[in-house]
Amino acid sequence: KAKGQKGKKITLKIAKNSIQISFDGGRRLDLSKMGITTFPKCILKLADVDELDLSRNMLKKIPSSIQKFQKLRWLDLHSNQLEELPGAIGTLQNLFYLNICNNKLTTKNLPEELNLLKNLRILNLGLNCLDSIPTSLGALKELMEIGLFDNALTTIPNSVKKLPKLKKLNAERNPFPDSTKQEEHANSVKCVKTLYLIQEKDLCSSCLKICQDERDKLNKLKSVTPSPSKKPSFPLLLTPNSSAKDNQEEWRLR
Repeated sequence: KAKGQKGKKITLKIAKNSIQISFDGGRRLDLSKMGITTFPKCILKLADVDELDLSRNMLKKIPSSIQKFQKLRWLDLHSNQLEELPGAIGTLQNLFYLNICNNKLTTKNLPEELNLLKNLRILNLGLNCLDSIPTSLGALKELMEIGLFDNALTTIPNSVKKLPKLKKLNAERNPFPDSTKQEEHANSVKCVKTLYLIQEKDLCSSCLKICQDERDKLNKLKSVTPSPSKKPSFPLLLTPNSSAKDNQEEWRLR
């Protein structure tokens, strides 16, 4: 029982045996689902790995020594008990994927240094305790996907909504104001509550057919009924709510 309370002890041997070769030839240290309660210091000796997976454990804290993983491109910390992140995470300049979904993070304890991750393409902040999103995340100009679902958000800052390369944003199940109060966001495709934006290539053939049929119907209606005002057009994006996947494993870039 005492051992269970302390969590599993990870030795250097266990860590070395947990290194895998990723699909692109990189080295991935997979310590997910290991019952870890504290960050294993021994893995600092393996800081040259390209990917680090510490998901589905019971970690409450990530130490500043995470900065030793300077080659890291992929960091998965989802489904732990993290209440804060160290500012040192901002030194991981090669990071393009960061998943901190399903933790206990608050807006106050999101490090400002997140805005230093200039190469970040995918960021998952879903299933936390965020009541706002820092406007400084607008500095992440390479960001293509962001998960904000299941938080306590009432708005999304323009700096994030208008990121130049943003393709996917999932903000479902947040207490956004009702539709009459959201008129100010009407011209922004990025501010959504139950909308999940994806590209045609991401759909199966049946879903794609359904969406194309619905889009054709809308186009016919628009051609008959003149629109009172011009709305932005996004021909490459579809909005199939039914195909939005809850399985957050999809957030890993394939």
